[in-house]
Amino acid sequence: MDYTIKTLLTRETVENRIKELAKEIEKDYQGKELMVIGLLKGSIVFMTDLIKEIDLPLVIDFMSVSSYSGTTSTGVIKILKDTDIDVKGKDVLIVEDIIDTGLTLSHVKKLLIDRGTKSLKICTLLDKPARRTVDMKGDYVGFEIPDEFVVGYGLDYDQRHRNLPYIGIVVNK
Repeated sequence: MDYTIKTLLTRETVENRIKELAKEIEKDYQGKELMVIGLLKGSIVFMTDLIKEIDLPLVIDFMSVSSYSGTTSTGVIKILKDTDIDVKGKDVLIVEDIIDTGLTLSHVKKLLIDRGTKSLKICTLLDKPARRTVDMKGDYVGFEIPDEFVVGYGLDYDQRHRNLPYIGIVVNK
């Protein structure tokens, strides 16, 4: 490795914030059945921990959408896997690992709304507003972070480091 990883958010900090987010979501969706859609692969660790903390009836599904090559967003959105469950008439919560440029999420949000969701909100573990190129905000945001390339807790660097139990900044040597 020609880089190191410096801790940005500890495991305990991340886990505590996820519990808080789950309580906010529970409050907002009381009396409703929630459809949670995770954007693969980055959201999987966050989504798994999040849904375990949400005490509501819910169903889960996944989409795989790609716009990255290495550490750079290509700006070209490709749907590699679509939802298995129809979103029409459903209260949908998209779970994302990070909102960076906002392009991917903007595309997915429009697609799902066009399919007739009853409601649609976004929950993201990380928000990096300095990189935003479209108007995109999360309804539930774990942490706002600086313009650094981060890994861990599902986020990767060329598919590596998703299993780190904390969020770290990739530092070039």
